[in-house]
Amino acid sequence: MPEPRYDAVLILSFGGPEQPDDVLPFLENVLRGRNIPRERMLEVAEHYYHFGGKSPINDQNRELLAGLEAELKRHGPPLPVYWGNRNWHPFLAETLNKMRGDGIRRALAFVTSVFSSYSGCRQYLEDIQKARAEVGAGAPEVDKLRSFYNHPLFIEAMADRVSAALDQIQSGRRAEAQVVYTAHSIPVAMSESSEYEQQIDESCRLVSEILGLPAWRLAYQSRSGAPGQPWLQPDIGDLLRSMKPGEDVVIAPIGFVSDHMEVLYDLDTEARAISEDRGLRMLRAGTVGVHPKFLAMIRELILERNGECPARAAGRYPPHHDFCQSDCCPPPARRVSAR
Repeated sequence: MPEPRYDAVLILSFGGPEQPDDVLPFLENVLRGRNIPRERMLEVAEHYYHFGGKSPINDQNRELLAGLEAELKRHGPPLPVYWGNRNWHPFLAETLNKMRGDGIRRALAFVTSVFSSYSGCRQYLEDIQKARAEVGAGAPEVDKLRSFYNHPLFIEAMADRVSAALDQIQSGRRAEAQVVYTAHSIPVAMSESSEYEQQIDESCRLVSEILGLPAWRLAYQSRSGAPGQPWLQPDIGDLLRSMKPGEDVVIAPIGFVSDHMEVLYDLDTEARAISEDRGLRMLRAGTVGVHPKFLAMIRELILERNGECPARAAGRYPPHHDFCQSDCCPPPARRVSAR
């Protein structure tokens, strides 16, 4: 029997603070090298303090790790699953060091970022290179799994989440409900050098097609850059303020795989307050999280990379490429975060 190409799976994510004392060091890691005023950092810190200084992202990644381990144990391949972060413990270098100690030689990385951009794709490749250099001799080789924005199982999982939210609206009003998808805003310059907007638009279109939605909208959230720098619009808050009082609106954070801080604060707190002030009946659809179809998708991407199943894609575009070219998603002049 031929030796497997990979002997582990690595969940690679953004990271988040676990307690109040972690918040400022975490944000300093996120913003290092970026021209962001300290006042803005302290403003964002208050978002975390509002929830006790703990981001939910780490617990959700623990759930994802456990869910994927169970999926691979039931259906194969029986690979161990590890988890490392860009900005907080367990840092990627810490995880790679543990993997080396466990005898792991080559791993597949699943990045918890849906759409391709510098900070959602290439920066993670840079993170892998830096972490391997830090670990040194014997550091495992790590290959990143491809983008999954148009994978049928991701689309179906997201459609289930939106459908569950729509089902909470009284049947007589459901057909008129407004569905608004959201993704992390990024600088226009970063978007223009990647497929970010094209991929988001296609994901939204495919989910809406499954649900039979005659119309839908896309808005952006969580802008964090300098005021004079052009970022993708419209902002979700501005869009909500333009709606008519009394409308039902379902906000679907398609650009996020879990309900982390930018979902809990920017949508469940700020967008909800705007909706209430405007007289809108707002519901927020869940993220894919540990939806069974999403876990099955990750397993399928692993099998696909091992040559054990064909690559699948829904809609107008083929499956995304496995390995990025050297000019793919280049870094912009100013680095920002898009999860």
